[in-house]
Amino acid sequence: MLLPVIMAGGTGSRLWPLSRELYPKQFISLHGQHSMLQETVNRLTGVEARAPLVICNEEHRFLVAEQLRQINKLSHNIILEPVGRNTAPAIALAAINAIEQGDDPVLLVLAADHVIENRVAFHKAIATATQYAKQGHLVTFGIVPTGPETGYGYIHRGAQIADAEDAPFGVQRFVEKPNLKTAEDYLASGEYYWNSGMFMFRAKRYLQELEKFRPDILDACRRAMAGVQEGQDFINIDKEDFIACPDESVDYAVMEQTDAAVVVPLDAGWSDVGSWSALWEVNEKDAAGNSLKGDTFLHNTKNCYINSEDQLVAAIGVENLVIVNTKDAVLVARKDQVQDVKRVVEFLKSECRSEYRRHRETYWPWGRCDLVVNTGRFNVNRITVKPGEAFELQMHYHRTEHWVILSGTAKVTIQDKTLLLTENQSTFIPIGHQHTLENPGKIPLELLEIQSGSYLGDDDLILIKEQFAHKEGQ
Repeated sequence: MLLPVIMAGGTGSRLWPLSRELYPKQFISLHGQHSMLQETVNRLTGVEARAPLVICNEEHRFLVAEQLRQINKLSHNIILEPVGRNTAPAIALAAINAIEQGDDPVLLVLAADHVIENRVAFHKAIATATQYAKQGHLVTFGIVPTGPETGYGYIHRGAQIADAEDAPFGVQRFVEKPNLKTAEDYLASGEYYWNSGMFMFRAKRYLQELEKFRPDILDACRRAMAGVQEGQDFINIDKEDFIACPDESVDYAVMEQTDAAVVVPLDAGWSDVGSWSALWEVNEKDAAGNSLKGDTFLHNTKNCYINSEDQLVAAIGVENLVIVNTKDAVLVARKDQVQDVKRVVEFLKSECRSEYRRHRETYWPWGRCDLVVNTGRFNVNRITVKPGEAFELQMHYHRTEHWVILSGTAKVTIQDKTLLLTENQSTFIPIGHQHTLENPGKIPLELLEIQSGSYLGDDDLILIKEQFAHKEGQ
């Protein structure tokens, strides 16, 4: 059976403020009921395939594990990259891991942040590609273009490699993003496809070609995988060896070099959702052309994308705008200028502001934390702890904490004292006291945490004993 390899790295900065470094677009529900990662996995229902292998950044490990658990696809199948090194090394890690299991599967390489509307056409293209991947071809999926797009690279097809009607085409060349006139010429010729960044090939075949053209990448990946320990919730690779690996895309490293590349056309309502305007295009719209999510009121408003997390957004007499409201930031932009959202992210990074990296609300294995008030001397967090989950045993050198229970039941341990707290009860944790908190109940535990002290940084957290480490992969 196929082994889907889902690449879930990247920061998705063009969809700020919803997409941020610690919670990028692939983990957000932007199109459909599930996150984009979950939609990518669910899209394979009906295809004879194993549980997917997901490759992600170490910082996103709990997000990926939780989202796979929610759809019953978590099975020691997450490779953690200590740093990003692009797609050629990522695919090499997946291929090496698969071969070490004593197999040579056909890898179906997908991105976690694409939209594909027509599953039937997608599955048909997969079936076609599988035949030729098994024969030793390196297959790429070429998107049948719907317009002269200047934001994508293109694939120039050659002749069909077999007499069958659905046979792939040879690849003449990969071309960079064109200007408008060139893109129009590509479209008129009928010989060009958008480069989707999706591939299929046998694991050993890919490594053969990688060794031929970029042995330095393969050597670094083999060293990084050499020390992987069995029995862990995640597949952790060696950081120093992987840092030494060159940063290269699979297109440059292999696909543009090999003479075994073929392209399977794909006409299935594909989008990489690379901007707010692209998301507006694929989403459902009202009679006035507005795509809406959240609490909104509109009057004389047309062709807008409006997304609000928790506040009412009222739009009157406007057209062709993107309005995105989160708990700590608001974006207003013309739809034809959303490519400049990256300038906001660049500014936030240069000013060392947190809004480019994290949301006000953050997610953890035990639940979530909403930073309601943030000052130099005290913070107020609204914390939700899932049933049966808990904090690790910890202490702080610079802050005290008050916990006030809003709903549910908390089992609190401070030093050698344990107590049960329920609604409207509270407790105080002095500086330097070891403490933990557990939700022993059947419903979510909600509490307010008031932190006060001379230093409130995240690094003032000393873990005494990772007593709940076995729950990392849940």
